[in-house]
Amino acid sequence: MADQTIFARLKEDHDKHRTMLDLIDKTHGDSDGREELFTRFKTEVTAHAAAEEETLYATMLADPDLRDKSQHSVAEHKEIEDCLEELEEMDFSSTGWLARYRTMKDRYLHHIEEEEDEMFVAAAKGLTRETEKQLAKTFEKRKPAELEMAAE
Repeated sequence: MADQTIFARLKEDHDKHRTMLDLIDKTHGDSDGREELFTRFKTEVTAHAAAEEETLYATMLADPDLRDKSQHSVAEHKEIEDCLEELEEMDFSSTGWLARYRTMKDRYLHHIEEEEDEMFVAAAKGLTRETEKQLAKTFEKRKPAELEMAAE
């Protein structure tokens, strides 16, 4: 972890999220695991997004060349958060839930691919390796607190 950059750390979470998304997608409407997996996913993604915004995005917002990209991603975080709230209020066993879930899943996968393929590349151009490592350390410190808040 000591030499991990913010980009590697965020991608690590993204890979975990991809796995969780696939696991949820394989559940059945009446399975006990769907709601539990979804709740874990929602908590994880909410905490990830908040810690990401407080570290990498805050740094990007300070750079006029990166401001639009970071604002776009923050807006996407809000859209995904709204979808997650809507899903949480729906009947987990309904076919409507799964259809809405898959829409959210597609949006989220698009979002993290855009981050990894475009945002991270653009942000890396303006950051030193030391700053990337420091941001990873800050993220690592923030995320547990964000997980606590998201679980409430």
